[in-house]
Amino acid sequence: MKKWYAVYTKPNQEKKVSALLSKKKIENYCPLNKIVNDLKEEKKKPVLEPLFTNYVFVHITEYDMALVKQQSGVINFVYWLGQPVNIKGMDMEYIQEFVDTYSNISLEKTEVSMNNLVRIVSRKPSNEAFDNVIALHATQVKITLPTLGYVLCADAGEEAYEIVSYQSKLVKV
Repeated sequence: MKKWYAVYTKPNQEKKVSALLSKKKIENYCPLNKIVNDLKEEKKKPVLEPLFTNYVFVHITEYDMALVKQQSGVINFVYWLGQPVNIKGMDMEYIQEFVDTYSNISLEKTEVSMNNLVRIVSRKPSNEAFDNVIALHATQVKITLPTLGYVLCADAGEEAYEIVSYQSKLVKV
């Protein structure tokens, strides 16, 4: 059975590792953050940088782990308590939806906290609800990724979200 794992790469090798894995027909995902400058230079193109420094995510069976480790640029899998970190499929979907929806995303280290169920409604239509949103402030959205220990933060624009249900108290930032 395939599961998502985080692979730790050599510095600045995320895109290269992702390309090598794809060439070997290994399903992978290297989330790219679209960095948009506010310099009002219309000719300047957005820069695509890996969102997670030194991480590429792979969707593989345990049998494929040895093959992934052999790829140039791969250091090892990310481990927690002596085991490779198994990332929830839902967290991977959240990352993909967030990266597809927002630009200039920042990462923060955090402890796990589950709060309101929130549906993102701006920029592009979305039927997805993020059940791990930890904070909303004016136009900023933050969601936590429990299996990675990170928070994704982005400026969402006006009316970017709606509260779907109240599971616990919302944290204002």
